[in-house]
Amino acid sequence: PVRNRQCEQIMVLFSRLQLKISCNGSRNGILTQENTPMGTKLIHQTTMQVTPEIFKTFIKENPFSDKTLDTCSVVGNGGILGNSGCGKMIDSADFVIRCNLAPLETEFEKDVGSKTDLVTANPSILNIKYQALMGLRRPFVDSLRKYGSSLLLLPAFSASINTAVCLRAVHTIEDFKSPIQPVFLNPQYLESLAQFWRSEGLKERRLSTGLIMVTLALELCKNVHLYGFWPFGNHPYGLYTLTNHYYDDRPVNKYVHKMPAEFDQLLQMHSQGVLRLHLGDCKTGDN
Repeated sequence: PVRNRQCEQIMVLFSRLQLKISCNGSRNGILTQENTPMGTKLIHQTTMQVTPEIFKTFIKENPFSDKTLDTCSVVGNGGILGNSGCGKMIDSADFVIRCNLAPLETEFEKDVGSKTDLVTANPSILNIKYQALMGLRRPFVDSLRKYGSSLLLLPAFSASINTAVCLRAVHTIEDFKSPIQPVFLNPQYLESLAQFWRSEGLKERRLSTGLIMVTLALELCKNVHLYGFWPFGNHPYGLYTLTNHYYDDRPVNKYVHKMPAEFDQLLQMHSQGVLRLHLGDCKTGDN
């Protein structure tokens, strides 16, 4: 057991070092005025130059400390979280990452918790649910209240089609004086991540938000715990049918993301001790 534990520790350190060398998300994952001066060309699926207007929307300094945190909870939105009782365990982490403005209403809190340090926002959600912020904007601002003063991570420069709506989100937050702090995902970091995961055998057209956040967490935290990452229609233990999300049954776009292939990578890291996948019932200790 001691030797196995030592091997796990070596794998964790090696994985974190690999990511640091290849991607350095802890320093470059988010665009800041420090790492992205005016005139910089942002290149990923498109090329855009940082104008003074865009530069003003960047956070001034890196929001992540150089000090490694002890524990991170990364919360996916899988139906496996429904009735899991994992809320307290999720919230006990030092840093909690949530994906795509997932609901945190009272009826979900016992299963998914409420603490949030970083939450992502997919532009498709802004376009569909909030009419691309071209009309009434208060519903969007009201929906952010449950996330408090957390970081709101927007992929504004991952593709040119995302830029305008993400900038409108930032301006809306400023206009309504919301305490949430919008930040932008660095497109160069996305490119580095894509290259890293291709080298690991994951040849995906576009990485899912969940996998991007897991990879970032591996740089930020010593112990990374994943919840809600189960891309299959039946529960692994109870074998009963699951909804796609813990809050609805909207199907995933299989043409964009290869969730089972990503899950295979997560399962491999779990078996190596690099991270911990929680797939059971927290309230009964099966997790």
